[in-house]
Amino acid sequence: MTRAIRYHCVTCGKALESADVVYLCPSCSADPGPATEYPRGCLSVDFEPSRRGKAGQEADISSFLPLPLASWSGFPAGNTPLVAPQALRARTGIPGLWLKNDTVNMSGSLKDRASILVAEQALAAAETRVVLASTGNAGASMACAGAACGLQVILFVPSSAPRAKLLQSLMYGARVVPVRGTYDDAFELSISYSTRHGGINRNTAFNPFTVEGKKTVSLEIYNQLGFQAPDAVYVPTGDGVIFSGACKGFLDLHRAGLIRKLPAMNVVQAQGSNAIVRSVREGRQVVIPSTSTIADSLSVCRPAAGAMALGYVSQFGGRAVEVTDAEIREAQADLSRSAGLFVEPSSAAAWAGFLRDRANVDASARVVVLLTGTGFKDTAAAEKLVSMPGPCEPDVESATRFLADQYGIR
Repeated sequence: MTRAIRYHCVTCGKALESADVVYLCPSCSADPGPATEYPRGCLSVDFEPSRRGKAGQEADISSFLPLPLASWSGFPAGNTPLVAPQALRARTGIPGLWLKNDTVNMSGSLKDRASILVAEQALAAAETRVVLASTGNAGASMACAGAACGLQVILFVPSSAPRAKLLQSLMYGARVVPVRGTYDDAFELSISYSTRHGGINRNTAFNPFTVEGKKTVSLEIYNQLGFQAPDAVYVPTGDGVIFSGACKGFLDLHRAGLIRKLPAMNVVQAQGSNAIVRSVREGRQVVIPSTSTIADSLSVCRPAAGAMALGYVSQFGGRAVEVTDAEIREAQADLSRSAGLFVEPSSAAAWAGFLRDRANVDASARVVVLLTGTGFKDTAAAEKLVSMPGPCEPDVESATRFLADQYGIR
């Protein structure tokens, strides 16, 4: 690393400054705590603005990051569209509704924001290897960034991960290691491997740069809304890192003096993987024994950034929303047919969460729903929503009958 970076521990609050690559608080990680609680010792990078600005000024995103993005031109993560969905605005009665479409990143996922910063971290530390665990998106993203930046990527995945995501990672040249077990098993194995064999570990929450990279989505939203924060954001949540990153982005804007009020940051989880929602509801850290949801990207039993996410829910005054797989499927179809956005189930969960929470949203609010991954990553899920009809004969009469029979078009 070229300069010392300041951190603080989310668990104990102690400060740490280092020019080396660091992952967890040395004190707290020495005592990981019981498996019934969230991992201890996550570090957060301290943002130190060189000067405070004024509300309404543009945010220079590079000035908010701990490392400059020298490789950005080769892997341009971010700068994704903020979509104004006219039909959905009319139907929900919220003219200030926006969809942040991070599905158009290079690997098709918001995770590219973290991957490019971790790639820069590796290059600055003269490392040539990055190791991580993933259910698919983070792995494909890091494999994509690794290919662009000349880094070897070793990816541990649960063997049940969607095939399309694994094929994507293999195409980028990642060394994919399927693991018999859950994401949590793959996570622990990847840490053990990198501890023994070296390389930068990109695991979410374990590496504090993952939160820093993902916070850029909030800086962009601020700029795209005409240099103002939204009133509410809905974030699909699994391990809590995207949610924590989005929160930290707005918090850093507040520290820089660019916004006066923090938005309500709302966690959305699938009913079958609802550890953080249950934690908010029950007022304690909840680890669930198993998960079951079509939103594989949200499938986590013991959220790595759970403690950080819970702190941000409290600080931002957000709500914790739980949605069923049926609602996720309906939301996926809804976004495709009403907004032209084909997203994977985890992204659709955010839209389902907003719809479930609509009664709590003021009609005049500026609301952003975060869409984190493209539907092309999990076509098997989409195949359960639609069916391909058989062919018709190549004449107008046959086509007319076909359209009438299949779609009621006369």
